[in-house]
Amino acid sequence: MADGHPGNALPSDPELELRGRLVRSLGTLREMLPGSFVERRRKCGKPNCRCAQGKAEDLHVQFLWSVLQQGKLKTFHIPARLAEQARGRVELHKRLQQAATAIGQINLRRFLQRKQDQERG
Repeated sequence: MADGHPGNALPSDPELELRGRLVRSLGTLREMLPGSFVERRRKCGKPNCRCAQGKAEDLHVQFLWSVLQQGKLKTFHIPARLAEQARGRVELHKRLQQAATAIGQINLRRFLQRKQDQERG
């Protein structure tokens, strides 16, 4: 009988396997950043600049990261050399949120099933 001790085979449970994979994936999220990352194009305002005509390909690229700090939305300009790093770290935070939601749903289903089983038996 499976009792959770090493050397004893546990029955396969797809939800537990998924939960385990999700939990293990969290270790890769150490560098995550909360918030939103956006790339926008805009005119700089200089009349003789290439962007003054407003053509999309001539507009300046601006990278912004927005995050709640002490209940207030703060927006930071991100230099182009750090843009991909910031974008990736914000994406990692989104993955954490998705994993937490999935783990919570698995745990909820399992808890409610145990509760129902105990009420029957």
